Amino acid sequence: MSGNKYLLDTNAVLYILNGDQTLIDFLFEKELFLSVISEMELLSYKNITEKEHQTIKQFLEEFTIVGLGEKVKLEAIQVKKRSNMKLPDSIIAGTAIALKLPLVTSDKHFKNVADLNLLYYEK
Repeated sequence: MSGNKYLLDTNAVLYILNGDQTLIDFLFEKELFLSVISEMELLSYKNITEKEHQTIKQFLEEFTIVGLGEKVKLEAIQVKKRSNMKLPDSIIAGTAIALKLPLVTSDKHFKNVADLNLLYYEK
């Protein structure tokens, strides 16, 4: 696993979009990955304007978006079976495990996922 590659949870992307300089500085020049679930969450907020939608889409071009390949599905199933997490979060955790990438998140419930390399960001 490289120290220059990270999978970001949806909340981490929102912090960056809102100008969180600490997180921006930490992730500068890193290779960033995003689950297709996070992409869908970011683009499906009910009250975003068309301009905000376009800003998010443009920003997401900086990420490698990871789909639901077989390895991700298998890991997500195991996470879901072992935890009380909702399926979208299980898929995000499963993606990080499958890719062997640290997950950057502020969601505490990810702390209970075995085999997950977690980079917990306390906002």
